[in-house]
Amino acid sequence: MDLFRTESILLQSHSVLIVMDQFSRRLIGFAVPPITVDGPALCRMFSQAIAGQGQCLRLTFDHDPLFQFQRWEANLRVLGIEAIPTVPGVPVSHPFVEWLIRMIRQEYLDQLLFWNATDLARKLEHFQGYYNGWRRHQGLAGDTPDGKAGAPSAPIANLANYRWQEHCQGLVELPIAA
Repeated sequence: MDLFRTESILLQSHSVLIVMDQFSRRLIGFAVPPITVDGPALCRMFSQAIAGQGQCLRLTFDHDPLFQFQRWEANLRVLGIEAIPTVPGVPVSHPFVEWLIRMIRQEYLDQLLFWNATDLARKLEHFQGYYNGWRRHQGLAGDTPDGKAGAPSAPIANLANYRWQEHCQGLVELPIAA
């Protein structure tokens, strides 16, 4: 889990919470608050990001002061989640999430404009569907995160009979079986 900031077309700064399963590299969820982030807002964002995904057992995050709020630590205790902070001052101790944030910025947010927090949340939801179900990963032996997590993968397209499917609002097109 990690937080990052991005700016809208109106030059308003928005915080984004991202939760990722490190084993399957599956995006669990995003949360974009309409307000500044503090301890209670962080708890709401986390609940929103993992809604409907089942209970996680362990959670790793960096040493951001937000993760040291008493309310946040109490929330993790109530949920029965073991907190595993990363090594202080070593950004490579959180490599998968840091790579994912960089990839989201380069491949998606730098190419696409958004107006406000609601628009950003909707566009990140589209990206999550593409990333988990369609984007192949070299680190996962050419599989998708959903495939690694056990979900059925998309059928392989026959080169004689295929069509193009748009993802991420036309930013990416992939061939699929017709």
